[in-house]
Amino acid sequence: MSTDISNLRKFVSPEIIFGSGARHTVANYARTFGARKVLIVSDPGVMKAGWVEDVISSLEDQQIPYAVFTDVSPNPRCEEVMAGADFYQQQGCNVIVAVGGGSPMDCAKGIGIVSAHGRHILEFEGVDTIDTAIPPLVFIPTTAGTSADVSQFAIISDQSEKVKFSIVSKAVVPDVSLIDPETTATMDGFLSACTGIDALVHAIEAFVSTGAGPLTDMHALDAIRLINMNIVPLVEDPKDMYLREQIMLGSMKAGLAFSNAILGAVHAMSHSLGGFLDLPHGLCNAMLLEHVIDFNYSEATDRFKVVAQTMGIDTRGLSTSQIKQRLMQHVISLKADVGLTQKLAAQGVSVSDIPTLSSKALKDPCIVTNPRKSNQRDVEAVYEEAL
Repeated sequence: MSTDISNLRKFVSPEIIFGSGARHTVANYARTFGARKVLIVSDPGVMKAGWVEDVISSLEDQQIPYAVFTDVSPNPRCEEVMAGADFYQQQGCNVIVAVGGGSPMDCAKGIGIVSAHGRHILEFEGVDTIDTAIPPLVFIPTTAGTSADVSQFAIISDQSEKVKFSIVSKAVVPDVSLIDPETTATMDGFLSACTGIDALVHAIEAFVSTGAGPLTDMHALDAIRLINMNIVPLVEDPKDMYLREQIMLGSMKAGLAFSNAILGAVHAMSHSLGGFLDLPHGLCNAMLLEHVIDFNYSEATDRFKVVAQTMGIDTRGLSTSQIKQRLMQHVISLKADVGLTQKLAAQGVSVSDIPTLSSKALKDPCIVTNPRKSNQRDVEAVYEEAL
């Protein structure tokens, strides 16, 4: 009896500790992994916000030695990963703790990969390229959006090629994720909006992805519901801890969904854009979202209808094209309500850049699970819409 492999689904996730104060338990986890010395990976902004101090005091309480690496850009670069891996070796570390948003977390994944293999980070682009166990990873996310703390993705920026490349592997799912909503209290309104919309895009793309299944759908839909309900009030009142917690939960669920169902054209196009212009990832996603929904809708009408319903749209008696219009309008209004009305042209994209952006997007692994198959011209048309 032959089994149809195409309907098998696997689900990977770290051990998750969720709730206010979770960050203070970091030393206990470092200890479980037999930490001789911990490399803390962060960035200057997170250092300034004081979250690294909390990690340091937790480690000092248990007399665990540490070294700190904060040379990380907003879109982490190959050379930063390589420098971090050198530093990891010099310092004799054997556990990595990342504190920050997607950038320090992705950089930490890269450092783990390079320090285990001793090869350049560029050699690991693509799916399942890692063949040696990497050091234990304990992650403390300080933004509610990227979900690098629960995902099997690492996204690194190659400045020489002006492109962001993806490394997709179970090996880069962190061992432990300490998800502490308190750490997001230092985000400003713009960052809260960008990362919140990023998480919303993760959830929508995961739900309509060709890799979706019952294990990911529940997380994707709950994430859409949580973010749709709470993102606007949060941007209006960034100090509200209840709202922070709801968005952090939504972001985590979106991460569990997309890490396992993978993403789609918004992310493929957004990685290309972010690598090209070094823009915030969440902003790139926001500028593309409704245009990709428009492009994909015909291939996943039932799924998009559920997305619309989950966002509170009453679809009774509406035709498919009316539901599509309502959903696109809802997304546009939601973005406007959190202050994200930017267009590509104003961010420096010109018509002549579009062929290059499109050919890079078509090489991104995220395009593989997009519900509608796309060629170069299709992608170009979507970028043009978003100008």
